[in-house]
Amino acid sequence: MISRYTRPAMGAIWELENKFNIWKEIELLACEAQAELGQCGITKEDAKWIRDHANFTVDRVSEIEAVTNHDVIAFLTNMAEYIDADIPEGEEKPSRWVHYGMTSSDLGDTALSYQITQALDIILADVKQLGETCKRRAFEFQDTLCVGRTHGIHAEPMVFGMKFGSWAWALKRAETRLQQAREVAATGAISGAVGTYSSIDPFVEQYVCEKMGLTPDPLSTQVLARDRHAQVMCALAVCASTLESIALQVRLMQESDVIEAEEPFKAGQKGSSAMPHKRNPITAERVCGLARIVKANAQVGLDDVALWFERDISHSGAERVALADSFIALDYMFGKMQWMLDGLQTYPDKMEHNLHRTRGLIFSSKVLLALVNTGITREDAYVIVQRNAMAVWHDIQNAVAGPTYRERLEADPEAKLSKETLDEIFNPWAFLQHKDEAFKKLEGLEF
Repeated sequence: MISRYTRPAMGAIWELENKFNIWKEIELLACEAQAELGQCGITKEDAKWIRDHANFTVDRVSEIEAVTNHDVIAFLTNMAEYIDADIPEGEEKPSRWVHYGMTSSDLGDTALSYQITQALDIILADVKQLGETCKRRAFEFQDTLCVGRTHGIHAEPMVFGMKFGSWAWALKRAETRLQQAREVAATGAISGAVGTYSSIDPFVEQYVCEKMGLTPDPLSTQVLARDRHAQVMCALAVCASTLESIALQVRLMQESDVIEAEEPFKAGQKGSSAMPHKRNPITAERVCGLARIVKANAQVGLDDVALWFERDISHSGAERVALADSFIALDYMFGKMQWMLDGLQTYPDKMEHNLHRTRGLIFSSKVLLALVNTGITREDAYVIVQRNAMAVWHDIQNAVAGPTYRERLEADPEAKLSKETLDEIFNPWAFLQHKDEAFKKLEGLEF
């Protein structure tokens, strides 16, 4: 991922420095486990020497890899240079115990699992922060009237806080998916060339995984099964879709014809190089665009599941790019959404204005029920309601200053509704007598 969309903490997880540090720790723990086991020649003193002297540099590993064309061998070679540096010529080299009985995937896959847990912990913190922001702002707008829209068309009155509330619940579902994905991903394997522990005792795997906060895979091949990674990438993709959905709502609310809310517009910010009046929802649009990357990468994760026999490396290059980019992009998206929703500029007066732009048509469902209550059939009531509604629509579509929906009903001899009934029908709060039920449920939401 380009630096423009990389936040430092998440970016650092996918740098070679972090990966090699994890590799080093796994190798050191494996040496200590072998010394504890006492089945090969390594002693606890050897293990301590290895821990005290092991090191690497990214540049030196890259230099060796340019010759070996094998990143794990390059890393082990560089680490051996440090471990054996102070050993006199002719004496046995402690580095011979490093990677003892292991294969490259034992190191690489276990380390990748650890990186994924590191990255997921950041994303889970992102979810918690944004979820709590949405919950707080939902109550801020608990009594702010606005029009609800279905298919983009004015439908019925609602309160603006319900938007934030629905986003909070969506983020809670995202948190659950991500926690489940973390549990599946937090798995290690140090089981040898095809998973048979042919040259290494299972105790080493158990020891290393316990120290790393991972669970040993119950039956690995040479690699951890990639359905684990696919689940992670799908969880990231669904989470990105949730952020995309929220950002899209902000974009729609910022339209000039709506303008009920908009993302923050900083002092000195420019909206267009040609049109100085513009206030474009560029951050929300950027979030929607980056969501496409994370969603597309989920397909890479799914394609990586099918490998030849006990392993091939068709997954390797693809997941090195896709996993890192998905985590980095999603973390960046969360940062922007936090800034956007915490500082979302809202315009309640415009919401109130928009509520009445269709001249009372949004009350038609209550009119229908009231007419049914007079004793006529639903079909006959629907004809009366729709006939008057279509006349109002015609006026609106043609910018004609005609009667409101209520005025047309009052003039219709078949719409036999009293003034008191119409007063009750055309009160937006009549639609919201149970809206606090949603907010009572929201009170119990915890991240």
